[in-house]
Amino acid sequence: MKALVVADEVEERLWTSAVHNHPADLVIGAGDLPYAYLEFLASALDVPCVFVPGNHDPDLSGYTRYGGLSMKDGFPAVWPGPAGGVNADGRIVDVGGLRFAGLGGSVRYNDGPNQWTQRQQARRARRLVRRARFRRWRDGRDVDVLLTHAPPRHCGDREDPPHRGFDCLHRTIESLRPKWLLHGHIHPHGEPVPDRVIGGTTVRNVVGHRIMELL
Repeated sequence: MKALVVADEVEERLWTSAVHNHPADLVIGAGDLPYAYLEFLASALDVPCVFVPGNHDPDLSGYTRYGGLSMKDGFPAVWPGPAGGVNADGRIVDVGGLRFAGLGGSVRYNDGPNQWTQRQQARRARRLVRRARFRRWRDGRDVDVLLTHAPPRHCGDREDPPHRGFDCLHRTIESLRPKWLLHGHIHPHGEPVPDRVIGGTTVRNVVGHRIMELL
């Protein structure tokens, strides 16, 4: 399973036919990218796309699918996300042969969308763990990838308020024991970004793009 993993920084050369130089089985978005960019990558490569929203992305909460239509508050509505993309935020989803658990957004620092206090994200994380356990009880499968926008606290994050990581992700990793945690949000600005390991989980900053073998 080869994935094109992207976050935060649009790479203009990928938004052209040059994307075919990066064949992949799946597109994974870790937030703060134009949804049109994700849609283009998945369409050009003719592969599925799974993503979580970042703190600069539109609010996707409240949308449902019914009979092939996108609905919000019981009425048809145009979904602002990427066409065909699977929003993993707060959900357990199976895409491209992998099981994803998703937690989008960043620490709250203003009134923008997709921002959570530490306590709010901890509640969301506990619900996510319960859903993962139910799915594992039902089919025996574990989570392969924990897909987030922000990193765990003290694991490649920063000390300025907008770029602090989430404390709750440490316990989420301990509970789900995924092979990978993939995140964006922290721009390296040309500096090397080493992987970090928590238990048996590799934590990787995917700002820009990465080609990864996930299985």
